Amino acid sequence: MIRIVVGKPGLDGHDRGAKIVARALRDAGHEVIYTGLHQTPEQIVETAIQEDADLIGLSVLSGAHMTLFTKLLQLLRERDAADIVVFGGGIIPEEDIPVLEDLGVAKVFTPGAATTEITGWVAEHFGADHA
Repeated sequence: MIRIVVGKPGLDGHDRGAKIVARALRDAGHEVIYTGLHQTPEQIVETAIQEDADLIGLSVLSGAHMTLFTKLLQLLRERDAADIVVFGGGIIPEEDIPVLEDLGVAKVFTPGAATTEITGWVAEHFGADHA
């Protein structure tokens, strides 16, 4: 079973999308740990390590995506947990997506992405390893 931590970092208080994605991933058969609102990158990384997560999904609507993803990836490297795959979504400008991918974000989903697109990506890229 794939273990996925869904995190909502920063000060943004809108978590409806994160909850919908978490539910869709759970309905697809994955174990999902939702960290709740207003988490720091440190708290999300700690949860992922404690829960032995395979993936971290971040929902960022605040415009602070570059800072938050960068910090989270840095913390994973510092904690010797860079094998945890990071993906995310939210209001992220198209021009920032290649930069995030270069930093190590595996996939960025933009507003309007169907939950089946997200669950399909997880199944396609991680299903065989954890069957």
